[in-house]
Amino acid sequence: MTAHDLGDALIAIAGPAAVSTDQALKDLVAGDLYASGAHPFVVVRPTSPEAVSACVAACVANGFAVYPRGGGLSYTGGYVPQTERSVTFDLRGLNGIVGYSEEDLTIRVQSGVTWKQIHEVLSPKGLRLPFFGTFSGLEATVGGGLSHGALFFGSARYGSAAEMVLGLEVALADGTRLSTGQGALKQATKSAFRNLGPDLTGLFVHDGGAFGIKTEATLRLMRTPAAIEHASFAFRSFEDATAALCEIARSDLTEEVYILDPHSTDDLKVSPDAARRALTALARYAGGPARAAKALFSAARSGTRMVPRGHYSLHLVAAGRLHGAARSDAAAAREIAVRAGGQSLAPTIPRLARAQLFENLDGILGPDGRRWAALNAKVAHSDALDLIQSADDVVAPYRADMTALGVSQTKLASALSNHCYSYEVVFHWHDALTPIHRSAVKPAVLEAHGHSPPNPEAKELVKVLRAATVELFQTKGAASN
Repeated sequence: MTAHDLGDALIAIAGPAAVSTDQALKDLVAGDLYASGAHPFVVVRPTSPEAVSACVAACVANGFAVYPRGGGLSYTGGYVPQTERSVTFDLRGLNGIVGYSEEDLTIRVQSGVTWKQIHEVLSPKGLRLPFFGTFSGLEATVGGGLSHGALFFGSARYGSAAEMVLGLEVALADGTRLSTGQGALKQATKSAFRNLGPDLTGLFVHDGGAFGIKTEATLRLMRTPAAIEHASFAFRSFEDATAALCEIARSDLTEEVYILDPHSTDDLKVSPDAARRALTALARYAGGPARAAKALFSAARSGTRMVPRGHYSLHLVAAGRLHGAARSDAAAAREIAVRAGGQSLAPTIPRLARAQLFENLDGILGPDGRRWAALNAKVAHSDALDLIQSADDVVAPYRADMTALGVSQTKLASALSNHCYSYEVVFHWHDALTPIHRSAVKPAVLEAHGHSPPNPEAKELVKVLRAATVELFQTKGAASN
């Protein structure tokens, strides 16, 4: 087929409303938060798994590359087209929650459903996913998360998105609709068990969408913990904070435990409107008048200086079925942090992170309008300190160029289950914004900070730094998303 003929075929399959050659839309899907690529010939947004399969088959049979895209909020290059002879599949048209069971503790969702959608449906029922979303969960989708290793809320205890999948439905290159897990049995009406024979589900998790397009997922649920405790600590070095994080993770005391760089907190600016929204959310989240008053007093006392300048900060959330259990876990984690050199702080940051779940996407742009792009590595706890030092050594020769071009680096860390250390290197620089930045960030933020001109020299240096960092991760045998 010619490109024109393929467009007609896709319209016949998915309907005219699902197929677009709009230039602005093609600009949007041609790049992610970091990389940019070729414009696809067409963008298709199917609204059923059957349409996805038929469209994939038509594209592949006629020599067109297929790129699946969810919320678009990644920086991995996973959906960035490498050729104009391609079709981008916008999976946000598959945004239905097929059903969930309070008795079986499972939920079946289409791949374009967001983490926020799931949370809003389950929360009134006292249910949630074990890992229940990323900071970008307002728009980030289940399909994208399963493709790219989503983690954060709940991950210190329950792992990443991959750990809670019971089965998938996937559209393969020839249009076959493959079911994995217990749902692959013709007689099965429910999926309660993943490892039915060889674990085919695992082939399609963290694949970047390369092996097939996920159209549905069955995920396991849990009852929402009744008790939540928070704690925060300041450390003079990233290494000391890492030692505390690793021991807290090994002790299985928290649902989240993470380290923030001082550059993330030193210049934190909170507008009056944002402060009002935060305090309202904090009071609502606290659970009861007494706890709300305590949380608000703690936040007011710390003000906007939540972490001493120049200090790394460690934050944690402990949760339990009973208040006493959560308090005991938090106390044990606090003892570990203090022993490692941590200074106890008001836990405003982890409280706000939980109180303002999936609030907005303004964080994809730095507070001063700089773009950023992260790289992550997963290693055993015993390899954490060596990885940190080696990553610093890789960047050291470029420090003068970074200063001259306004490129800076921050680092973050978190625990992934009780056995894995997740390390992130983030590079920041002023540059022209991408279409995704302009579509996702609030207009007021764009008006204040979205006017940087193109900065090819800084962008090229970031490219060099990223390549050197990726090579280091490979040399160290670190797993990466």
